[in-house]
Amino acid sequence: MIVRTRFAPSPTGYLHIGGARTALFSWAYARKHGGQFILRIEDTDLERSTQQSIQAILDGMAWLGLDYDEGPFYQMQRLARYHEVAEQLLENNQAYYCYATKEELEHMREQQLAAGLKPRYDGRWRDSQETPPAGVKPVIRLKNPLEGHVTFNDLIKGKITVANTELDDLVLLRGDGVPTYNFSVVIDDLDMNITHVIRGDDHVNNTPRQINILKALNAPLPEYAHVPMILGANGERLSKRHGAVSVIQYREDGYLPEALLNYLARLGWSHGDEEIFNREQLVEWFDLAAINRSPAKFNPEKLHWINQQYLKTTDNARLAELVTPFLAKDHCQIDDGPDLALVVDLLKERVNTIEELADAAVYFYRPLEPADELKTQHLTAEAKPIMLGLLEKFQHIEWTRESIHQEIKTAVKEHNVKFPKIAMPLRLMVTGEIHTPSIDAVLALLGREETLTRMNSHLSNFQD
Repeated sequence: MIVRTRFAPSPTGYLHIGGARTALFSWAYARKHGGQFILRIEDTDLERSTQQSIQAILDGMAWLGLDYDEGPFYQMQRLARYHEVAEQLLENNQAYYCYATKEELEHMREQQLAAGLKPRYDGRWRDSQETPPAGVKPVIRLKNPLEGHVTFNDLIKGKITVANTELDDLVLLRGDGVPTYNFSVVIDDLDMNITHVIRGDDHVNNTPRQINILKALNAPLPEYAHVPMILGANGERLSKRHGAVSVIQYREDGYLPEALLNYLARLGWSHGDEEIFNREQLVEWFDLAAINRSPAKFNPEKLHWINQQYLKTTDNARLAELVTPFLAKDHCQIDDGPDLALVVDLLKERVNTIEELADAAVYFYRPLEPADELKTQHLTAEAKPIMLGLLEKFQHIEWTRESIHQEIKTAVKEHNVKFPKIAMPLRLMVTGEIHTPSIDAVLALLGREETLTRMNSHLSNFQD
């Protein structure tokens, strides 16, 4: 048997964290078993599906590197197939036309609720001999079994059994001829030979209904694996504030795709104590049985940490390319400053994201004005003669990190002060900030001419 999995998002919004993790698990399972991964777009929600959302899904998948072997397939291009199967079920007396109006169904629901009953379709047209009312477009409903149980072994949750009396006759085709989710997904999985349906556990209740459709068609059943949901750090439903944003937003915020992929894999799945692993290791280790049955909690700090680990080992040339758009937004002229790859190498161990890396690099490409309180604190009358002396010495030394460090060390000794008393005002004059990498490394990269220019520009800011 060739393992075939699928990811089947609805294009009614962006690709979010939960959907991306489901896609990742489906992709990893297929790759683990040398199988095939299919992308299907479930676009039957005509009011809410948009081309923009479809593109956002495709872009998110591409950015994460979740390559698919077939697709994308679109349900609205398969309407004829759904109608064909519905006709087959009608002919075999396994489905029927239902002419109940929206108003009738609502009245039925209100009565059931008033009687303390679970709202459900009462099967009034199941075996009706009544003449269909004029002007009503019927839906097609499945004749769900009236007795027995549906039992399936969920590869994550274990054995699940639901009585058929808990299920009503679900709609297969709406009055406008568009299939419902539960019908179209079953026919798609059947036609595409899906062997393993890996999806969020919000679909657990749909599975018995879908199994009954497959049984009515005398079709083989796939294996099912329902992945627990992701909660916010506070234990509540994931919100935008807690990470439920577009996958592409994480790209815009400066995360590396391999870091996000690593983090998503660890949301509810683990391999021993391994925290950092690449795609190849994930594929080698992945096992549905290792997915936790409890909901996972989204932890932004953990994502930050994982992203930082990847940043530390990422090629400097690639990071420079990723940082460039962020710096451009911040009005930085890259060509007017030091080699960005060298700047990135100096800064990357101090930041969590590409965006933070860009923020840390700004002063290399344009001067930053220090805050007034920092000027007052560090540009003191005591520091001014020391800075003037360094300004003079810096004009003549060899411009290397070692020579710069030696001059600062000499000034420390000559003026009998501690190193920060020199490094802090110097750092403030040149970078506009007080937290940077070693000042000698910063100056060496910035260059002699720019360093002297910036120092000169701040001489008037010193207290008298």
